[in-house]
Amino acid sequence: MFQFKKLLAGTSPLLAEGKKMVEKVNSLESAMQKLSDEELKAMTAKLKERLKAGEDLDALLPEAFALVREASVRTLGQRHFDVQIIGGYVLHKHAIAEMRTGEGKTLVATLPAYLNALTGKGVHIVTVNDYLSRRDAVWMGQIYNALGLSVGVINHESSYLYDASEGIEVPKEDDPLDEERDLVGSFKVIHEFLKPVSRREAYAADITFGTNNEYGFDYLRDNLEYDKANLRQREHHFAIVDEVDSILIDEARTPLIISGPAKEAEDLYKTFASIAVTLKVEEDYTVDEKLRAVIMTDKGIEKAEAKLGVGNIYAEGGVKYAHHLEAAVKAHALFIKDKDYVVKDGKIVIVDEFTGRLQPGRRWSEGLHQAIEAKEGVHIEKESQTYASVTFQNFFRMYEKVAGMTGTGATSEEEFRSVYNLDVVVIPTNKPIHRVDHDDLIFQTEEGKFSAIVKTVKEKHEKGQPVLIGTTSIEANERLAAALRASGIPHEMLNAKNHEREGEIIAQAGKKSGVTVATNMAGRGVDVKLGGNPSTNETYEDIKNVGGLFVIGTERHDARRIDNQLRGRAGRQGDPGETQFFVSLEDKLMRVFASDMVKSMMGRLGIPEDEPIQSKMVTRALESAQTKIEGVNFDSRKHVLGFDDVLNHQRTIIYQRRKQALLGDLEVLRLETEEHLRVAGVDLKVLEDKVSVLGDSLESVLRKTLLQAYDTFWIEHLDTMEHLRGSVNLRSYGGRDPFVEFRREGLKLFRELETSLSFFIAEAVSHFAEAPLHTHSVVPTVSLMGGKLGRNDRVTITNGQETKEMKFKKAEEYLAKGWTIVT
Repeated sequence: MFQFKKLLAGTSPLLAEGKKMVEKVNSLESAMQKLSDEELKAMTAKLKERLKAGEDLDALLPEAFALVREASVRTLGQRHFDVQIIGGYVLHKHAIAEMRTGEGKTLVATLPAYLNALTGKGVHIVTVNDYLSRRDAVWMGQIYNALGLSVGVINHESSYLYDASEGIEVPKEDDPLDEERDLVGSFKVIHEFLKPVSRREAYAADITFGTNNEYGFDYLRDNLEYDKANLRQREHHFAIVDEVDSILIDEARTPLIISGPAKEAEDLYKTFASIAVTLKVEEDYTVDEKLRAVIMTDKGIEKAEAKLGVGNIYAEGGVKYAHHLEAAVKAHALFIKDKDYVVKDGKIVIVDEFTGRLQPGRRWSEGLHQAIEAKEGVHIEKESQTYASVTFQNFFRMYEKVAGMTGTGATSEEEFRSVYNLDVVVIPTNKPIHRVDHDDLIFQTEEGKFSAIVKTVKEKHEKGQPVLIGTTSIEANERLAAALRASGIPHEMLNAKNHEREGEIIAQAGKKSGVTVATNMAGRGVDVKLGGNPSTNETYEDIKNVGGLFVIGTERHDARRIDNQLRGRAGRQGDPGETQFFVSLEDKLMRVFASDMVKSMMGRLGIPEDEPIQSKMVTRALESAQTKIEGVNFDSRKHVLGFDDVLNHQRTIIYQRRKQALLGDLEVLRLETEEHLRVAGVDLKVLEDKVSVLGDSLESVLRKTLLQAYDTFWIEHLDTMEHLRGSVNLRSYGGRDPFVEFRREGLKLFRELETSLSFFIAEAVSHFAEAPLHTHSVVPTVSLMGGKLGRNDRVTITNGQETKEMKFKKAEEYLAKGWTIVT
């Protein structure tokens, strides 16, 4: 009932509570100003003592926030606005603060981060890329350092600590480096403030900055370790997610996977890539752009069979040939170079569709990545086998408390509430908004659209008004840059190929006559200040007088949030600004959803292809299409989450047992082993007998055995569950719910895993001291007549009286009882 009333009210009660909190924080300001730097730092220890004495964080909040505000004034020269205090309160209360671009979200995070770090359990601040995690740690690190807290950074291949007490050479006040940081710290990383350390040390800091990928992968890596000294993370206490919609929604369809090579890549990829090139769309296959799928026609299948020299692709090649054909055609028809991926250093690197960033190390699954490698003629990597995986939804649900910040969260409020139990609270702006959002301009062709964009940019450039152009792909980015070059318009280009300089390029996008062409990545993290950054009053007023920043969108994105993020670059902190989207009937969104109606209307009106129409009806149609796509994507993410919830329950059980085996002492290890012996029906005396044989080495042998068994069986189980997931979808044709089938069979498979695991451990214990144990995880196999048997291979076993045929994993319990494999 409470949530229903709140929905009707339209505003969250947290907003009213936050306003009351502002009064309390403001009342402490003069007292904080009187404290010396040493006394300010000493206040942290006093607050920690009060926390230990039984006070809760809510009671400490006004003083903690007032301390952070004062430290910020002394170090950064920036005082938190009252609306930023409200934002900090909302984050502490486990909610999402929606704050407009330029309202200072980075500074807001310092308030709840400091307060929650007082518990000593650590706070994780999650950013969208490595660059922002380093920037924020250096820029905001001085506030935490002034209050006596340590700051760590986790990056893809390195980790750092910003901590003066560790002996790092932090530049002193009046040092040129400190002055440079105060001026350009919002977009440039001053690396002198970072000291390389181990990941474990970075996680041990009071506050740790890093990307969602690194936090998630380190969690998985920790659950593959064999030595507790190598563990990286502590418990998952409090996460503040910056750009929360990008991380918890846009990236939530892609699970994090750690994998290893499974088998050699075959020549089949090259063979099918050459076949795919000869097939014609509509004639040999059809493309469904909405579902990103291809459907082979009978003619296309016959053509492939002729090329392969087989009579029936399904009968002679089995599912394998059909799967390879589909992957090759998909790679050819749906995945476009410089849009979905780039070829870099002889490798296929995925481009994130939401941010335009390169995703090195990520690979498409189910043979698609190999099919694209074959298409581009680069080295085909081995197919991989999953060792560990987790979705972002289930990873972030492990934290005791999660909060988030974004400029565009309200359109996804339902998903945040239903999946993460997070409310979205819209924080008022510090100053009124003066941005003008023009209606979309609609063109018949993409060519006409690009001509009009160049013409508009030329006009604004000559007038002195800065222009920021956002594109949805690297290909469009480079085409537009070439058109601007041909027209003699100087510009900066920013895409995933040169994102190292992204902060500096975007920060200067507000300079007089500046033209910046950027992919979606430009929309995140860095402020565009009028007149450049840093700017003078004179340059600021000059740009203000010509209308502020003019933002151009070259097409509508699937999600309204991404469009709104781009619009939000203009009109920060009450500045003037304008935004305009240029749309053509050849754009993906129009082509799939709205084109026929608009095309017939433009045809009737006889409008030339390079002449636009402005129509509220078309803009509404586009926004309606975006809402539909958002709904489809939400359903897709719910679908992924539903399946992963089944696996997550199993993952939690296995990882919990694994953690006990890794961190437990001999007593814990013996209890765990005895439990497995009971399940397998083996006398506990077997273990007692081994105590006298192994002596002091029993603890390490038990630990290695348990860890190896958990890893071996879990890896195999992941593979089985992946195949099950593919097969249950076909059962929908028989009127059965795939999810119910997956849950039922997944439970059955997990029970089988637990039984097999216990028999395997019982067998291993009975053979202790007979052979050395290896510490790396391997899939259990048994040598037979020069070949290898995996757990899913069928075997014939006998006890001398009767014979049975079954999968090897099922046969293990019989083998443990003395049955033998018939060779």
